[in-house]
Amino acid sequence: MDIKPETPWDGTPDISARIIVAIGRVSSVMRAGVWEFATAESLNPTQAEILHLLRDRTQGVRLTWLASQLSVSKASASDSVSALVSKGLVRKARAQDDGRASALWLTAQGEVLTEKMSKALSFADDAAAALERKVQEELLIGLFKLIAQLQKGERFPALRACLSCRFFEANRFPGSPAPHHCALVKAPLPISFLRIDCAEHQPTDPVNERQNWEAFA
Repeated sequence: MDIKPETPWDGTPDISARIIVAIGRVSSVMRAGVWEFATAESLNPTQAEILHLLRDRTQGVRLTWLASQLSVSKASASDSVSALVSKGLVRKARAQDDGRASALWLTAQGEVLTEKMSKALSFADDAAAALERKVQEELLIGLFKLIAQLQKGERFPALRACLSCRFFEANRFPGSPAPHHCALVKAPLPISFLRIDCAEHQPTDPVNERQNWEAFA
């Protein structure tokens, strides 16, 4: 019977598993930072996350969307929003696109607090900024591709990403350093400038969005 000799690396997990572990570790550090900030401001982590999600949402957001982003029930999200409204950090009013529905916005006090939270979590941005430019770009592209794979199984909540925006025109200039195009600013769009979350985002139709993500994957 042939016995294959062992090597020092036989027990090493697949690289895919190590990537997910690494992402999980980074997420844990970020989450700990949010919890620390939330505790100092007499908030719970969910309330802090809601404030973060409402940042730069000039047209307001619906409660249903907020619940989907948090992966919680609508009732649970409503309880957290009510607490933030009572603290004067969030306001509720008629939605701009539908007078029959309600939407949520940050108050001036809420905007100040989210800016403070951003500064408290700047350690993560500083770490990413310390990487070489090429590494940053490769990491961003890799994360977009991972998100694209997760999108296939509908495991990812809706994003204000370039690939799901009606202004995004994929592969308008194939083979060039800036292969895509943004119709909003009327300019070529390099892959390294793709956004995960854009304040000017306007949803495209589902078919076009799916084609964009599938092409990127």
